[in-house]
Amino acid sequence: MEDTNHKQSKFQRVLDFIERFGNKLPHPFLIFVYLAAIIIIISAIVASFDISVTHPGTGEEVVAKSLLSGEGLLFALETMLENFTGFAPLGLVLTMMLGIGVAQGVGLFDTAIKLTIEKAPRAVITYAIAFVAVMGNIASDAAAVIVPPLAAMVFYSLGRHPVAGIAAGFAGAVGGFTANLLIAGTDALLAGITTEAARAIDQDMLITPIDNYFFMATSVFLIVLLVGLVTEKVIEPRLGKYDPKYAEEGILAQKQEKVGRIEIKALRNSMIAALVYIGVILALIWPETSVLRGEGGVLVPSPFLSNIVPIIFVFFIVVSVTYGISAKTIKKSGDIPVFMASAVKDMAPYIVLVFAIAQFIAYFNWTNLSTIIAVNSADYLQSVNFVGLPLIIIFILVMGMLNQFITSGSAQWALMAPVFVPMFMLLDFHPAFTQLAYRIGDSSTALLTPLNPYLIMVLGFMKRYDKRSGLGSIISTMIPYTIALMVGWILLMIVWFLLDLPIGPGINIRLDG
Repeated sequence: MEDTNHKQSKFQRVLDFIERFGNKLPHPFLIFVYLAAIIIIISAIVASFDISVTHPGTGEEVVAKSLLSGEGLLFALETMLENFTGFAPLGLVLTMMLGIGVAQGVGLFDTAIKLTIEKAPRAVITYAIAFVAVMGNIASDAAAVIVPPLAAMVFYSLGRHPVAGIAAGFAGAVGGFTANLLIAGTDALLAGITTEAARAIDQDMLITPIDNYFFMATSVFLIVLLVGLVTEKVIEPRLGKYDPKYAEEGILAQKQEKVGRIEIKALRNSMIAALVYIGVILALIWPETSVLRGEGGVLVPSPFLSNIVPIIFVFFIVVSVTYGISAKTIKKSGDIPVFMASAVKDMAPYIVLVFAIAQFIAYFNWTNLSTIIAVNSADYLQSVNFVGLPLIIIFILVMGMLNQFITSGSAQWALMAPVFVPMFMLLDFHPAFTQLAYRIGDSSTALLTPLNPYLIMVLGFMKRYDKRSGLGSIISTMIPYTIALMVGWILLMIVWFLLDLPIGPGINIRLDG
């Protein structure tokens, strides 16, 4: 017993350290401001030694350039606005969020989530909850707020432990945040950052939001299976029989609101609109002479794939407006831009952060530090023969560890991508595959960090059903999910790697694939 207590207290001290250290970190915006300042100083030092490398693609000599020079000062001043407005993720994400914001504003996502759980057979309810939690990330963080309390009510109504329902909903929404059967804002955001980083090696490189689609769509089913199994085989047996005496007064009397007929009809109409829209798109790309096809009538690559974000944007507008008019949540045409404005307002912190990220990446690339670091690192890894699967697995684990301190997925990738994307490109890995590996490490460990604001929110949900719950309770409950997701996802990646399967339309693991 003493040994167990010792281990628990040691683990708690680790969590306390993570929380204290993370809380002392400045705002992500300031982190990138400081990093930009550091790049300015380092560039001057490296340039003073005339350090250079041979560009592996062009064969040209790449020399370190100093930002503390006349040329550097002019670059910083003349490109500041262009760095911001031309930053690839900005337009992609804002466009996606305009469409998704309308869907969220009219109530489409809420109805879909509630109806799926409401209609799911009792035998598969755990997996249904996990599925809607994973798919709910199309509405950004909404699933982490909606699904856990809804799952608790459903579990309790079935005579099961409500905290297990909360755990399943949270694990699916946060642990599976990066996976979806639809193209989400996360795909656009990460693809833009990866593109900016990859252009340090190849100026023509373009990563699209669908470049990880095959792998991430498959991951949805893996995550649902793992979350369901862990909930039923590990979490519920550990929690035991639920004792209602520890519940907050009135919480057990709450009932799940049934989806009304008008909402069901609206959802049906929106699905019909979705099918019609998809039919129109298929009709447009079917002819080999279609303007949406590439040279020779191919689909990969093609204008259809390179312009997928506008196509998805229109899709969300069509289904959302259909739902809103049918459900009477859109009463006049002016309601549509109001919903869009609300979505953009929610994106304001991201827009501010992008300004600093864009300058940092632009400085890093202009000074040629990214290329120099990438070439030297790749040469060293090849010299010690540390390449291939072992390197990718270590990379995933390192990203998972860093996720405990920098919880913003976009901020962490903006920090890591300029170093690792070029380096892995020189090792013949496609930038989209490096991005995929990052997504595994980031998403599977997001359940554990005390800095995740949704962790504290979900702890509040747990306390309503069991007032004895504390931070240790939710962390210990999430550990089995994190282990299962990390191990399962890495195994899936290994299978994908060994079979050399495409990770997205026309996108292979290797650059020469």
